[in-house]
Amino acid sequence: MIARYGIGARKSLGQNFILDLNLTRRIARAAGPLDDGTTIEIGPGPGGLTRALFDEGAARVIAIERDPRCLAALGELAALYPGRLAIVDGDALKIDPVTLAEKPRRIVANLPYNIATALLLRWLDRIGEYESLTLMFQREVAERLVAAPRTSAYGRLSILVQWLCEARILFDIPPRAFTPAPKVTSSVVRLVPRPMPLAPADKAVLERVTAAAFGQRRKMLRASLKSLGVPVEPLLAAAGIAGTARAEELSVTEFCALASALALTSDQTRSRPRSDASGSK
Repeated sequence: MIARYGIGARKSLGQNFILDLNLTRRIARAAGPLDDGTTIEIGPGPGGLTRALFDEGAARVIAIERDPRCLAALGELAALYPGRLAIVDGDALKIDPVTLAEKPRRIVANLPYNIATALLLRWLDRIGEYESLTLMFQREVAERLVAAPRTSAYGRLSILVQWLCEARILFDIPPRAFTPAPKVTSSVVRLVPRPMPLAPADKAVLERVTAAAFGQRRKMLRASLKSLGVPVEPLLAAAGIAGTARAEELSVTEFCALASALALTSDQTRSRPRSDASGSK
């Protein structure tokens, strides 16, 4: 099929095809039972993983693909599974998968490396709409998703993902399994949305706090959080965190406490009456 449709992997699209049926079926099985609801695949390319999803019992698959060369190949695959494969011609960065199918829905994908993190951060906004996400990342990114405090991989992505999901690396896939072979090892990660976030927090404020803290991760928080533009010591005191702590030492729950304290500080600032700048009596 690749030869027939001239589908050579393009670096600009982050394409690395995995065609080994044993591996694609292993990925499909890792996603759990597929016979209920809809499985959404991102960047199916020539359809190697798509075939495996059907082989493992997927009732319905929606494939989002932006490469026009792959659309005809996927159309041929759709004819083999009548009524079970829907093809969406478009950019996954501009499409909300939630709008494509009713619950239960899940995402299973060998993500293009160049947009994998950006896609995940977008999906986190509506993570409760998914049953699970089974995704392939570069090993380095996968380690960041599951990293614990006080490790070098722990950072903003770790906190945002673990705040909303239970994340686990299932297995690695070596470079030689791909066409063309990338220079890095890949990992399949399973994300299961939590019934409730680990702790109360506003996502936008949590992103702001983690960006400030890890923007200067070697500095103490009393220095790194100055970029938030609010008095830092009262903020830390409200969250019950020592100013001498560093970003990588804080748990997800502690970052949520910081975010909540910052949100409260911002609300109080907005509600405070402004002084009369004219000086009139």
